[in-house]
Amino acid sequence: MKKTILIVDDEESICQTLGGILTDEGYEVVTAGSGEETLRILKEEPPHLILLDIWLPGMDGIETLKAIKDDHPQLQVVMMSGHGTIETAVKATKLGAFDFIEKPLSLEKVILAVNHALDHVRLEEENLLLRQKISHEYELTGNSGLIQELKEMIGIVAPTNAWILIMGENGTGKELVARSIHRQSRRVQKPFIEVNCAAIPEDLIESELFGHEKGSFTGATAKKRGKFDLANEGTIFLDEVADMSLKAQAKVLRILQEKKFERVGGNRLIPTDVRVLAATNKDLEKEMEEGRFRQDLYYRLNVIPLRIPPLRDRREDIPLLVDRFLQDFALKEGDPEKKVTDEVMNVLMKHNWPGNVRELKNIIERLVIITPGGVISKCDIFPFFEEGEKEIPLPETEIASDSFRGAKQDFERQYIVRKLREFGGNISRTAEAIGLERSNLHRKIRSFGLEVKSDSGEGAAGD
Repeated sequence: MKKTILIVDDEESICQTLGGILTDEGYEVVTAGSGEETLRILKEEPPHLILLDIWLPGMDGIETLKAIKDDHPQLQVVMMSGHGTIETAVKATKLGAFDFIEKPLSLEKVILAVNHALDHVRLEEENLLLRQKISHEYELTGNSGLIQELKEMIGIVAPTNAWILIMGENGTGKELVARSIHRQSRRVQKPFIEVNCAAIPEDLIESELFGHEKGSFTGATAKKRGKFDLANEGTIFLDEVADMSLKAQAKVLRILQEKKFERVGGNRLIPTDVRVLAATNKDLEKEMEEGRFRQDLYYRLNVIPLRIPPLRDRREDIPLLVDRFLQDFALKEGDPEKKVTDEVMNVLMKHNWPGNVRELKNIIERLVIITPGGVISKCDIFPFFEEGEKEIPLPETEIASDSFRGAKQDFERQYIVRKLREFGGNISRTAEAIGLERSNLHRKIRSFGLEVKSDSGEGAAGD
């Protein structure tokens, strides 16, 4: 599609000359002889760029520029004048003019100014699309009461500088929540630096977090800025914070208290201003009781706690998440968006999702890849979810026996019932999770008289 350029000048010869040159360059050209005519054209269909003369009958170029920017602030305008002064150029620039070129016009300068202005337009459009994509990517999907409460809480705490502890099972979206908080904060234009605390070896934690000076240890061939240095004035996200060693926790606590740090091998205190978001899938109170997490660090981080619900507690969000993932994968691959049948959606709704939203996303991606047609049906989902997998009303049991042997059997039965429910009745996955051979689990199910559909489609014996 050709870019449209509007030339505004009361000299018809200039409009014809510029119009011919720009048409030869591949642009669509529209002309106007006054500011009033320019504003009428803008109401009908705004161009991509305006070349605007300052000296015009009626509304002059400066008045016209101001009116253009009031209604179309993103529209780029290049000013032209044969009687321009520095003051006029400065005023036009302050009002939002992209460039200012003097008459008599150098056609090379005009083409250069036009190309630069349209490049700027293209970059702004790309940035807008990128921001929209990022905004969509870090948007919490769901209309359940639990997710609505979480969104409301994020909206309240994000604009503050409060430190936040994000808790939730693996795959619930803790990083998504952290990025959403940063995106809605006053630090959004500053860095968001993620630290995977579980992935950093203990002997490198100081170098990763605080950086190091050249020659401070073997292999330190150059100075390196640490995560806290990179996150200055922005947000640092300490993911899986409970997986840090006690030694590393002490070092992090010190920088959080003093807001200063030294690089490894350095002797200069470097001030830092960071907002701290931390996340964990563990029970930190239990970790403190067992001596694996520092109490002082816990209270330093836990200013505002946010808990993310597991997917099994917000099943009503599953259809929205499925639609979102189908759209995302279609956009990513440039293919038509696939659909799922009601039968497939019913299977997805009944699954227990121990891996939470991450597991759902992975399953949908696999289904999109392996399904040849445009509709994902029940037969496509069987390799991942067996036909017998469903929520089964397995009975609860009490430990009622007085003998040790009987109590042990009661407990074992209750444990297997709970695990079968957790994995939606899928015997293979339950056996793998509890460390039993599938055949052994089958025998125990039969011995306890449980009515459960196995993953091979055969019913377990009951009484």
